[in-house]
Formats: sequence, C-alpha cells, structure tokens
Amino acid sequence: MEEAADVRAYNGAMTPPVSDPESLAARVDALLPQTQCRQCGFSGCRPYATAIARGEADINRCPPGGQETAGEIARLVGVPAKPLDPACGAPSAPAVAIIEEALCIGCTLCIQACPVDAIVGAAKLMHTVIAAECTGCKLCIPPCPVDCISMTETGESAGQEERSQRAAHFRSRYAARTARLARDREERQTPRREIAAERRKQATVERVMQRARVRLQRRKG
Repeated sequence: MEEAADVRAYNGAMTPPVSDPESLAARVDALLPQTQCRQCGFSGCRPYATAIARGEADINRCPPGGQETAGEIARLVGVPAKPLDPACGAPSAPAVAIIEEALCIGCTLCIQACPVDAIVGAAKLMHTVIAAECTGCKLCIPPCPVDCISMTETGESAGQEERSQRAAHFRSRYAARTARLARDREERQTPRREIAAERRKQATVERVMQRARVRLQRRKG
C-alpha cells in the first residue's frame, strides 16, 4: 500500500519522494556550481536544490552546471537524465564581469546586485570587480544605468575537484553576504525599535499620570 502511494506521489512530482528532503537538498546543492545566477528560476542554488529534493523542480535547469551537473543530479535523485531546459539558457564558457572604469558613475547598483560581494567601490566612486571572486552570474549587468559592465571569458578549463572547491568558496561567500545583509537590516531596525519602546514607555507613564490626576480630582471633589 505504501509503495503504491509513493508511485502516485511521484507521478505528480519531478523526482521520487524521499524521507529526508533536507538531507537530499544539501547533497544536490553540493553538486551545483554556486553561481547564484537565478537562471533556474529560483533565488539561488540552495532554493533550487530544495525544490528538486521536494519534487517541485526538474533536474535540468542549471546552465552554468551544464549537462554534466544535470546528469550528476539525475543519478543522485534516481531519475533518468535529460537535456538541459533551453528555457533556462544555454551553457557558456566560464566568464567574469568587467567594469569599464571610464563609464562607471559609482551608482552602487552593481554592488547591491552581486550575490557574493565580488564588486568593491563606494557611492560616486569607480567600482571594480574582484575577478577571483566573481561567479559569472551576470546579475550586475541589468541594473547598470550606463551599460559599463560586460562579461569576458576566463579561458579556464578546471577539473572536477577544482570546480568543487570553487563552488564551496562561492557558497561560503554567498552565505557571508546573506548574513551581512541580515545584520544590516537588524541594525537599521534597532533605532526604530528603540524609538517605539520609548514611545510605549511614555504612553505608559502618561496613563499612570492620568489615573493619578483622576484620583486626585476625586479626592478634592
């Protein structure tokens, strides 16, 4: 009976049902290149891996990983291999972003878009890309108002071990950026919370004083 239920569940999902989707998501995520490019339709590599593990996304939606990664994921989750989904884009050679310094106006939009903090600079000052940290995601290109960012192929042909090391490094940088943004939001919210707390305190004091004035007025009456 349980096996039949599993078959029915799989017929309506992308991957077979598993007892521990979070563990499977971590293993799928370990196979992804960690470009955080969002070409798969998700906000990052881990959300895509989670969707695969839950049977909510297909295994062939990662152009940076190419057919090799799609095949590895297929073997891991136990489904037949299939060609990459052309709707997600075509595989391309490893590339990094380049900022044309003469055109950069220092708007910081590319810095905000970079998922791994690979762009440095300040407002109204020229920005630059740290090539060794760039995942080649291209997310910095659309927000640039002066079209001063382009991609250039690195010419690298890394082996599997080196690709895994780079993916782990990118994952670490992405996690560090995510944590930094969370801290920034917390710091921005702290003054608001302090102001709100002070207002609540003042309101409490005012209520107490009002009750005291009422009691005093009653005594005088």
